[in-house]
Formats: sequence, structure tokens, C-alpha cells
Amino acid sequence: MNSRGKQILLVEDDPDHELLTIRALKKSNVANVIRVAHDGEEALSMLLADGAELPQVILLDLKLPKVDGLEVLRKIRETEKTKLVPVVVLTSSDEERDVVHSYELGVNSYIRKPVNFTEFAEATRQLGMYWLVLNECPPLS
Repeated sequence: MNSRGKQILLVEDDPDHELLTIRALKKSNVANVIRVAHDGEEALSMLLADGAELPQVILLDLKLPKVDGLEVLRKIRETEKTKLVPVVVLTSSDEERDVVHSYELGVNSYIRKPVNFTEFAEATRQLGMYWLVLNECPPLS
């Protein structure tokens, strides 16, 4: 049985942003397991490994070491196994070309990280409520 839906994959290289995101999710009573990849290469390894458990949603930063977030997104969408997994870009980038390119590559949502923790916590709560409770994901094998 596929245990998809029990985890979130957070792809974030900044330790402070990682802690803030996890704290905000937990404060919002998100009980899902949160796995963290600290660079794009690690994220792809976690997703594409044989027998890898697919997450319910991927929270993807764009500015990553080794393999940038846009390339991670491209590989996710090009791979049969992962092409339907919802991906939310969660980034501090405010460059219009990043927004456009993300949607061209098939991102499901693009969210700029608010600077203020209270705003960030609220955005994360709403994100968790939508992607983990309200949204109906396609079945994956």
C-alpha cells in the first residue's frame, strides 16, 4: 500500500528558514512527517531513489546549492514517478522571471516567504490547510 500523504518534503538550505517553516507547520497543528533536503541534489535523491516514499507535497526553495530549485522542479516534472506530486515553491525570490519559469515548469503554487514571522506562520498555516487537508491529490503508484 502506498503511504503517500504521510509526509511533506521541505527542500531548504537555510537552517533558519528550515526551523521557521517546521515551527510554523507544527504551530498550525500539521502532524505530517516533515522530511528535509538541504540541497537540490539531496532532494532528487530522496524522490527518485528506488522504493522512495513520495510526499503529499513538496515545499521547494529556488536558491539551492548543488542543483537549483528550478532544475529540481524540471526533473520532478520530467520523471514519470514524480510528475504528479504537488510542488509549492516557497522562496524569498521576488524576481518575476522565477515566478514565470516556475509556472512554465509546472509548479502548482508559488509563494514568497514573508519576512515577518507572524505573517510567515499564517502563510504556512494556510499552505498546510490547503495542500494537506483540502486539496485532493491524484493517486500515485
